Amino acid sequence: MAVDKSTSSTKEFLFDSNHKVCATFQVTFDQHFPKPGWVEHQPEDIWKSVVLACKGALEKANASPKNIATIGITNQRGTTIIWNRRDGKPIYPAIVWQDRRTSQYCEALKVASTEKLIKLQTGLVFDPYFSATKIAWILDNVPGARKTAEKGYLAFGTVDTFLLWKFTEGKIHATDATNASRTMLYDINQGIWSNELLDIFRIPKSILPNVLDSASSFGNVTHNIFGGSVSISGVLGDHQAAAFGQACFEPGMIKVTFGTGCFILLNTGGTPSMSDNKLITTIAYQLNGRPVYAIEGSIFSAGTVLQWLRDSLRLIENVTECDKLATKADPCQNIFFVPAFVGLGAPHWDPDCRDSIFGIERNTGRPELVRASLESVCFQVKDLMESISSWQTKANKMLRADGGMANSDWTMQFLADLLNIPVDRPYNLETTALGAAQLSGMHCGFYPDYKVFSKN
Repeated sequence: MAVDKSTSSTKEFLFDSNHKVCATFQVTFDQHFPKPGWVEHQPEDIWKSVVLACKGALEKANASPKNIATIGITNQRGTTIIWNRRDGKPIYPAIVWQDRRTSQYCEALKVASTEKLIKLQTGLVFDPYFSATKIAWILDNVPGARKTAEKGYLAFGTVDTFLLWKFTEGKIHATDATNASRTMLYDINQGIWSNELLDIFRIPKSILPNVLDSASSFGNVTHNIFGGSVSISGVLGDHQAAAFGQACFEPGMIKVTFGTGCFILLNTGGTPSMSDNKLITTIAYQLNGRPVYAIEGSIFSAGTVLQWLRDSLRLIENVTECDKLATKADPCQNIFFVPAFVGLGAPHWDPDCRDSIFGIERNTGRPELVRASLESVCFQVKDLMESISSWQTKANKMLRADGGMANSDWTMQFLADLLNIPVDRPYNLETTALGAAQLSGMHCGFYPDYKVFSKN
């Protein structure tokens, strides 16, 4: 069983030993935008969606917890939750990775020495995207939070950690190395929480989870959750899970995942390589205490562009309409869209940029706007690929693609033409869930090692 907890929904997958999907069930939940640039979830909505999705998938497959060998969890990264250890209740809504409320906080702390330390220890750039400034904001703005944290009563976690706590009814407070590497507090060279960065952000070490391998024993789902105890054997950030599911196991292999955002990961092997092209260094996965590193480029708006077309502009009723409309667009109209609803990610890292449309004419219509929106995501991917290519010449000349927008034939063909390289789309586009399932299955002995996945 794989729990895929994304930014807008929870998808539950049941796989057999041949990686075939036996059942899937999806539950959406609301995002909240209390102020411009703020994005929040209610933690209990996250948890309820997971429980409903688990039960829905089991019912759909006519299965019970006894039929489940193990569970793998994959999750949106960077989203920050803090709860009270004594009663398990969150002290504030989950601050989502897209949230930009700490932009001014980052600017105030942004001195050369701090930026250099963050880059050297965490591989990241100093940006509100990551967890550290979100944690600091909650501790500073929720009454009594800092004092409660200093007494050891508060626990921090990204979404995976919160789910582990809930699944085990408070017995496990842990994360894996991939999620830890997204907090801007984890030294990816030494594999430890950085005391220097904790001091800079004034974060008590006591609130942090234990960091385990991506394939590890993360406890057991208690019987009370859905009527049976099942081991949790794999945890991985969503885009790292997609890279694992795409079998990007060798240095130079590269993949792109289209979700709410869009993320490119390039496997760089067992040694962290620090990019000077405003790309970030992260942990792709960690097995037996040995991390495998990756270079990542992060695009903040991809699937949100299609949601905007559907929900705000009402230009489409369903995202499946986009291919037909893009094909009908007037090729003589050069419409350009900059999708920066929450700023621009790599390689620009401009939190204050906002979306713009250029080149609109009197006869511009739905097809042209839809085409420009699809193209805008591809142009961002091109930006990242050029940054990667100018720095890392060993990158493969083939891009593996997965996620929602990879379903679009028009978009994938435009991307391949734009990059002038093959774009390889797998038969199973749900590689994020597949990667989590493979890791958990590997840990519980279902598979001998990760090499067997390359054959598929």
